[in-house]
Amino acid sequence: MKRTALILLILCSSPAWAKTAYVTDQVEITLRTGASTSHRIVRMLPTGEKLNVLQADPDSGYSKVRTATGTEGYVLSRQLVDQPVARDRLAAAEAEVKSLKAAPGELSSRLAQLTEQHTALQKSHEELQQAKSLVDQEYAALQRTANNAVRIANERNELRKQVAELTREVEDVKQQNRELENKTAQNWFLIGAGVVVGGILLGLILPHLRVRRRKSSWGSL
Repeated sequence: MKRTALILLILCSSPAWAKTAYVTDQVEITLRTGASTSHRIVRMLPTGEKLNVLQADPDSGYSKVRTATGTEGYVLSRQLVDQPVARDRLAAAEAEVKSLKAAPGELSSRLAQLTEQHTALQKSHEELQQAKSLVDQEYAALQRTANNAVRIANERNELRKQVAELTREVEDVKQQNRELENKTAQNWFLIGAGVVVGGILLGLILPHLRVRRRKSSWGSL
């Protein structure tokens, strides 16, 4: 029997066994340094105080507890209950009723706040949509300008190519004209030289022809 009680005491001393308990509905109870009335009283616990039960010893009838402030000691197990005392439960119920009575007004106020926030957010959304529309328009205009700039640049490059081609053609024509002028000058030079040479030849030939004619006429006489 003692061995069984010892095992139960060891099991009850495990931290996993800890639970919440409350001082019973009395004026106050004693918190002692040990599990008997011969141990020194640490302090008096008022009705309804919340305690953390660390151990329970069925043989001695005492439980080891810890207060909310961290003080540890022993109290009679029969002076503990699992729920808050009636006075505290009544106070909690009254507070809940008061909260429920105030809830409609608070809900109405909250609803008004949410409605106002919704209106502000909707207005902000519309303003953002307008700003986005303006940005889209500006982007489209910039895109058109960029496209025009590319087109103009392409046209300018094409014109430059055409000007370069025409310049080469003009230079070719000028070169041909120069060559033609040179050939014409050479032809005129050759014609002039031919005339001079022809004149010289005629000047040399004609006297001989006249001499022959005279000789012929004399021979006939």
